[in-house]
Amino acid sequence: MTSPLSGNWNYPTAVRFGAGRIGELAEACKSLGMTKPLLVTDPGLAALPMIREALSANQAAGLPTGLFSDVKPNPVGKNVEDGVEAYRAGSHDGIIAWGGGSGVDAAKAVALMVGQSGSIWDYEDVGDNWTRVNTDAIAPVVAVPTTSGTGSEVGRASVIANEDTHTKKVIFHPTMLPAVVICDPELVTGLPAHLTAYTGMDALVHCFEAYCAPGYHPMADGIALEGMRLVQNWLEKAVNDGNDIEARGHMMSAAAMGATAFQKGLGAVHSLSHPVGAVYDTHHGLTNAVFLPYVMTYNRPAIEDRMETLARFLGLSGSGYGAVMDWIMELRNRFDIVNTAAELGVEENQLEMLSEMAANDPTAAGNPIPVNARDMRTMFDAAMAGRL
Repeated sequence: MTSPLSGNWNYPTAVRFGAGRIGELAEACKSLGMTKPLLVTDPGLAALPMIREALSANQAAGLPTGLFSDVKPNPVGKNVEDGVEAYRAGSHDGIIAWGGGSGVDAAKAVALMVGQSGSIWDYEDVGDNWTRVNTDAIAPVVAVPTTSGTGSEVGRASVIANEDTHTKKVIFHPTMLPAVVICDPELVTGLPAHLTAYTGMDALVHCFEAYCAPGYHPMADGIALEGMRLVQNWLEKAVNDGNDIEARGHMMSAAAMGATAFQKGLGAVHSLSHPVGAVYDTHHGLTNAVFLPYVMTYNRPAIEDRMETLARFLGLSGSGYGAVMDWIMELRNRFDIVNTAAELGVEENQLEMLSEMAANDPTAAGNPIPVNARDMRTMFDAAMAGRL
């Protein structure tokens, strides 16, 4: 029997969702005019049968496809430069962005930069930098997610680390949004349990911060609420049984919903996580999960009303902020997520620098309470000590 978890969506871009739909990859590429795409992924995935099978299937469909996989877990500017060089050297005419957040972010950045003359840092998401882009020269992208966390497959930006400054930069342009996404939950079944948990917590944080961000955006709020409900109902099942296609499918939806919702904004969880990830190369989803309760505590005066709604929507025992906090802490414990920033490797002597970096991160502007470097230090100190 055909799974009911299958559909074609156009929100926010064309999404082909369902088990086995990776078989449509060559046709999806051809629909965008590609004749010789470059598949960009990370080294771990590049060594797996799924990549060899995709390359062979494309070749058989008359679509010779190159491979570039020199991408770090937190992609850096050099990865993008090398990807652009590979794209041009192979005379490619499109990008297949395959992987988790690192692979897809790097691939989207390569697609952006193949037709630009400036540095990638010229297109950081600050002011009207995006207007500098030669839009017509951006390569078309088909995205194939293999984790359920970042939702980068439905995003208009990439997070790329600048190794010279040890900072993560958000590179943005509306046309970076992949034109076609293939969400096939069968591709996620091999993700280890701990990475399933970390990426699932990433999806949760995206939904949570978008929901709490100030401003009027009821569509984003609704998407964020439903995304959190999917995490509540399905993440533990996906962690416990990686072959549960239904759970994997719902978590892929939750990840895409988080990235769609955070068009409204993110907040201090990401502001703290970005510099820590850039300096210590920590897993982004894990880092978000560590900082979430400390940021919740700081933001409590501004989010209590929303927590009442969230607790009711999720059917949590208890009410309001306390019920949501208990749920978050229970999830962290259930998935063996470390409790403090110190356990991530963060050093006391780096906190001043990290606090300044966090305050300058573009996500800080979306925090429910306006924050500066001193406020970031307050949250860092709490996270280091495990103090709620």
